[in-house]
Amino acid sequence: MATLIHPVSTEKAVGMIDRLNVITYITDARATKGQIRKEFESMFGVKVQNIRSLSTQKNTKKTFIKLAAGYKASDVAVKLKLV
Repeated sequence: MATLIHPVSTEKAVGMIDRLNVITYITDARATKGQIRKEFESMFGVKVQNIRSLSTQKNTKKTFIKLAAGYKASDVAVKLKLV
């Protein structure tokens, strides 16, 4: 099961990268926060501080991934070609 589906690239989500150090991702609805954390950390080589998620009507979750101090969401965003 692919936990992380794709990053969200709306204006609000891109603004959260600089202001709050948060990356917004669409994830599988069945994925747990632990699975999301593990996959995101291994994929990008960063540490996650906090994960918040909400269910959408399309059987997915919108997940807000806050990076730990010392890691920049803008660096991850460059890898994802969001910025």
